[in-house]
Amino acid sequence: MRIAWFSPLPPVRSGVAAYSAELLPRLREAHVIDTYPEESAHDFVWRARQQPYDLVVYQLGNAPCHDYMWAYLAPYPGLVVLHDARLHQARARRLLNDRRFDDYRRELHYDQPDLNPDVAEYAIEGLGGPIYYFWSMTRVVMRTARTVAVHNARVAGDLADACPDAPGVPIETIRMGVRRLAADPDARARVRRELSLPDRAVVFAAFGKITAEKRISTILRSLGALAREGRDVHLLLVGGDEGYPRLADEIADCGVRGQVRVTGHVSDAEAAGYLDASDACVCLRWPTAQETSASWLRCLAARRATVITDLAHLADTPPDVATRVDLIDEGPSLLSAMRRLAADEPWREELARAGHAYWTAHHTLDAMADDYRSLIARVVRRSPPKPVDLPEHFLADHSMSARRLAAEIGVAIDILE
Repeated sequence: MRIAWFSPLPPVRSGVAAYSAELLPRLREAHVIDTYPEESAHDFVWRARQQPYDLVVYQLGNAPCHDYMWAYLAPYPGLVVLHDARLHQARARRLLNDRRFDDYRRELHYDQPDLNPDVAEYAIEGLGGPIYYFWSMTRVVMRTARTVAVHNARVAGDLADACPDAPGVPIETIRMGVRRLAADPDARARVRRELSLPDRAVVFAAFGKITAEKRISTILRSLGALAREGRDVHLLLVGGDEGYPRLADEIADCGVRGQVRVTGHVSDAEAAGYLDASDACVCLRWPTAQETSASWLRCLAARRATVITDLAHLADTPPDVATRVDLIDEGPSLLSAMRRLAADEPWREELARAGHAYWTAHHTLDAMADDYRSLIARVVRRSPPKPVDLPEHFLADHSMSARRLAAEIGVAIDILE
């Protein structure tokens, strides 16, 4: 089977890039897969015309490295794997940055026909932010895909409820899988020594790109409260902080300059060392695009106790896998969880064991690859949808500029017919 795979790939610093890089070797055991990251996606059209693919797979999310895929979704329907079930943030960013204001208005109206049209003007004037999470902007995806796949059964149900007029598009669930990052035997002692972390200190860690959605401010305030109680606690922020300009100020405001280490972006080998050096991992998220956190799963795979936000789409996760933070009472709830993790080593070990068992049973790379193999076999037998009511910019053949320029000099371009 020949498959076209649209996804960012390393060296792009993206969780989905790493996801694809780990998954593809397993799928290539049975299929011929051509990859199309942004820099080579323009080759897809002529290659597909020369020899059509059996299936196109889109790994779609909110990061800018996914934006290029939207031009292909309607003309080349395929399997769309949604890593974020709310895509408004991505669509608004791309359309408004390109000053395609009318396209944004049409697309938002198509997604939310009952919404007051003035909401579009709010975003066009640059007043977006968290409001984007209220409207998913997934209807185009739901109407054009042969199949949509997500990593959570509750998210699949929410998508079906949000787009009842696309009953012919199957929504499937595939398990998110990650590999265990293995560190060298002396990594814990070495990393702590390099970072001047006391051997007996309790070290919390947060992994991945540092963003406001990961509740960094709340984590820092809780760390400061524990430090003022006289507890020997420290925090590793393992990820790039270029999107969080206030980080240094917030660390200072919370009085934890001596307790926080910021590593910047690191390799998998380095991340494995930081995981070994930590005692518990804080994996919070709000607002959420209903994503499944690969960084949280890697913490479970590394046998670390974790703290997560008590989100609706995680309700089916067993309660002993992680300790949860109540959003309504986030600050006190997180402080209580971190205090207990710092003081109760047997409980930390109990959480770590349960989390590792959950990863082993549900979230290994082999489990994810098995789900993909089964899903691909089903999707190729499904006929692509043929929606006719899409916003007009999804129906255009993208040759109008060439036609207009050619007409100005009296030339007819037969290949465009």
